[in-house]
Amino acid sequence: MDIVHTPHELMERIEKLDKDHSVCQVFIPGKGQVTIVLQANDNDTIASEVQADPQLGELIQSSRNAYQRGDAMTTSELLKSLSSKDFAQ
Repeated sequence: MDIVHTPHELMERIEKLDKDHSVCQVFIPGKGQVTIVLQANDNDTIASEVQADPQLGELIQSSRNAYQRGDAMTTSELLKSLSSKDFAQ
């Protein structure tokens, strides 16, 4: 797991995500461990992938439940919550 010290480093990790490498875990000092998951916009593709892999469907549902309970946040919410102070060494 990489330690991210600046918003620029965080964006570098996010920009590297693609269909084959869709999950990234980083540690942000002052925030803790963060897991970033790239989600496709094509619902048909997601549906077909869930049908092919039932565990993926369970993971997606678990993620949605965690978000609804307030145990998780979107990437936008994460980025809005960060300040330069969070990256201080």
